[in-house]
Amino acid sequence: MVGRMANKKPKTPPPPRKVQGPKQRQTKPGVAMDDLAARHRAMLYGVAGFGVIALIAVILFVTLGGGSASAKNIPPQMAAAGCTFKTVTAYVPPGQGVHVSSLTKKLPWNTDPPSNGQHYPAWAVWGFYTEPINPRMVVHNEEHGGVILWWGSKVSAATVDKLHDFYDEKSDGSFGTPYPKLGNKIAISAWTGDPARYGRNNYFGQGHLAICPRFDAATKKAFETFRNAYIGKGPEGVPLSFAKPGMGPQ
Repeated sequence: MVGRMANKKPKTPPPPRKVQGPKQRQTKPGVAMDDLAARHRAMLYGVAGFGVIALIAVILFVTLGGGSASAKNIPPQMAAAGCTFKTVTAYVPPGQGVHVSSLTKKLPWNTDPPSNGQHYPAWAVWGFYTEPINPRMVVHNEEHGGVILWWGSKVSAATVDKLHDFYDEKSDGSFGTPYPKLGNKIAISAWTGDPARYGRNNYFGQGHLAICPRFDAATKKAFETFRNAYIGKGPEGVPLSFAKPGMGPQ
C-alpha cells in the first residue's frame, strides 16, 4: 500500500505506484539512463535560469553555516528529545561519480540511514510511503534538497500517522519512507552544500542525520528546526518547485 493509511484523510496525492517497482527502470538500462540524464540536465539548466540572485542567496546561506540561523539550535533540541544528531562530510569515493546504475550494489555511505553520497541516477517520486523505497533512490532526493523521514519496522501505526501529519505541514521537498532496520526508532536526514562548489576538488557538501526513540512534542520541535534549516538546501541547488508531491522521473 502506498500513501496515507486508511484511517487518515489524505492531504496530498499519493505518488505513482510504479516507483515501488524500480526494477522496471532496468529493462533497457542504456535508453533509460540516457533519457534520464537528458532530463536531469534539462532540470539543472532550468535551475540555472533562476539567475544570479538565487546563486547569491545560496552562497550567503552556505557562508552563514550551511543552513539557516536556526541550525545552531538543532543539536541541543535533538539532545533534549533524546535523539542522536550528527553532521558529516559528504563522501563520494575519489575518482568516482555520484551516480551508480545499480539498485542493489552496496554503496560506501557514511551514515545509516544514508544522508549523502553515491546514489541511483533516478530519484524517487516525491511523497510519503508506507512501503520501503530503495534508499539508493532516496539519496538522490536528498541531493535535490529533500528532508527525509525514516522509521523502523517496529514503529507503531500511530507514530507513522504523526510523521505523516508532520510531512503534510510542508510536503514540498519532504519525503517519508519506512527503513526497516531502524527497528523501533525514527530518523530525519538531509544533504546540504554549496552548488557553486559541488563536485569540484572532491567537495560534496554535508550530510545531516538525527535518530530518535520516539516522536513526541520535543521531537517534533527538533524536527521542525531541522527541516527549516535544511530543506531545499541540497548541493545541486534544485529549487523546491521541482520537489512537489507526485513529481519525479516519468
